[in-house]
Amino acid sequence: MRKLDLDVLEMVVAIADAGSFARAAESLHRSPSAISMQVKAIEEALGKPLFERTTRNVALTEDGRLLVDYGRQMLAMREEAWAAVVRPEIRGRVTIGVPDDYASSLLPTVLRKFAVAHPRVEIRVIGLPSHALIPLLKDNTLDLACITKTRGVTGDFIRHEPMAWAAARANRQVWKERPLPIAVFAHGSAARGHAISALQGAGIRYRMSYESPSLLGLISMVEAGLAIAPLARCSIPEHLMLLGDAEGLPPLPSLEVVLARSARSARPPCDFLAEQMLADLRA
Repeated sequence: MRKLDLDVLEMVVAIADAGSFARAAESLHRSPSAISMQVKAIEEALGKPLFERTTRNVALTEDGRLLVDYGRQMLAMREEAWAAVVRPEIRGRVTIGVPDDYASSLLPTVLRKFAVAHPRVEIRVIGLPSHALIPLLKDNTLDLACITKTRGVTGDFIRHEPMAWAAARANRQVWKERPLPIAVFAHGSAARGHAISALQGAGIRYRMSYESPSLLGLISMVEAGLAIAPLARCSIPEHLMLLGDAEGLPPLPSLEVVLARSARSARPPCDFLAEQMLADLRA
């Protein structure tokens, strides 16, 4: 591997962004073993390690950071070149709505790629819970919304996102307390509804220790060891632990993530962003 293949660089950048081989493999629709073999091959070719591996995640070495910086520039140039030749120049503004738990995990890579390919399109992001975004779609405040599907909402299917109970890695095993302290999103949240139904079905007494529309607020309560939280897997930080049957907690159903559009979104900038989101996020 005397030359740097762009597909290999894309893989290295994906690992750096995801923080693990498994999540990078999922985003690239490849197996973890294939990703691991590619990394080994490029490290042997360079004669230097690119990642420092631990049992849960990976971190870039100094040489790895250097290669990733160059890789981002080269991949951005590839996207820009493709867009310049294949697609017409488009201008305009796209307003997209997304809840906190999807904003930090699902959108950054997509929006970064779109911004490179379409630099003259202005992107505005509104962060609100899914149920609060629906009225904004109906009155055309939003063009697009990446939301959890609920009754009365139509949209293009993106993925089924699994849920899990999240807890702090601390000596205090808060999940054993009864009533069980839980930190949940505000009323109207599908994740909240799934969690309460699961606990009631299992006959587990609970108390709402914290309610908030903010993901950061829920995670802060969990980190403090004051509650556990039912969250989309994609939004749970690596330093938190996932709970389930072994801890006596009921399983949680998956969330169906969809891309919904408003009536005014029938415009090229919205079409291109919707196309990229569906291509990149479907799992």
